[in-house]
Amino acid sequence: MNVQLTSVHTTLVVAARALAADGVVSLTLRRPDGGMLPAWTPGAHIDVLLAGADGEDGDLIRQYSLCGDPVARDCWQIAVLREPQGRGGSAYVHDHLREGALVRVRGPRNNFPLRPAARHLFIAGGVGITPILPMVEAAEAAGADWRLLYGGRSRTSMAFLDRLAPHGDRVLVRPQDEYGLLDLAAHLGVPEKGTLVHACGPEPLLQAVQEHCGAWPPGTLGVERFAPAPTAATGHAEVFEVELARTGLTLTVPADRSILETVERAGVAVDFSCREGTCGTCETDVLDGKPDHRDSLLTEDERAAGDTMLICVSRSCGTRLVLDL
Repeated sequence: MNVQLTSVHTTLVVAARALAADGVVSLTLRRPDGGMLPAWTPGAHIDVLLAGADGEDGDLIRQYSLCGDPVARDCWQIAVLREPQGRGGSAYVHDHLREGALVRVRGPRNNFPLRPAARHLFIAGGVGITPILPMVEAAEAAGADWRLLYGGRSRTSMAFLDRLAPHGDRVLVRPQDEYGLLDLAAHLGVPEKGTLVHACGPEPLLQAVQEHCGAWPPGTLGVERFAPAPTAATGHAEVFEVELARTGLTLTVPADRSILETVERAGVAVDFSCREGTCGTCETDVLDGKPDHRDSLLTEDERAAGDTMLICVSRSCGTRLVLDL
């Protein structure tokens, strides 16, 4: 994977704001000078530096999927669900980012790409529709066979139903208050060669999808998580050394500190964002040693290769790692 993300921040203006569903606000972002924005592909997200929107330093950095049209290079669109039990990011968006507000962003970055396939099965839960929506539209434009199963608490809480309506019966809209839990068994059916599954939504839904895809060929399922998987950060933390090949430093990583925190304390600048092993911003090449992967992002093949790791949560299986830093 290891898709590099520029550390350069871009200041954008909120050009439009709309209610996409109950509790979901949609923001259209543009450059203040009206210029073109970087290209992106379906599944991409941006880092939004929320506390920095008013010019003051802060640590509210959140990732939001781009859900507009990749062809429209003059604007980006994101949609944010207010999370009453969240850590403050969604509340900041809802309460402060009005039309005309300035916000700093970084990206885009894509850890959840739409891979080429003859057939796609999409599954979205709640605001998890945001990365799936441009995927659906890209699959349609490519002439691929596809189906979408879209669930939410109620119809009024489900965003972008209007954009999905033209696709007719390819889209199954299944609000929980009308249909109960999503019928994953019926949607996924029997494993089919040449079919890829893409899912985004709450962790219980993703866990259920993974279980249903257990019999599918390796590499079939791609997921985008809002939070770390419950089993991602397990195992006893040991002290180990990390050598930074480019800077020539050798550092000791204590049991109670991450590689990222250790590198930061040594004064080495590293891009990061979530600190939870979900966004991929801190992904770093491993030149020697075996990583102890504790992230919620890398695929099984990438973990087995051992040539990259997320240094915000992952550690070392041995006493030493050499990183390309």
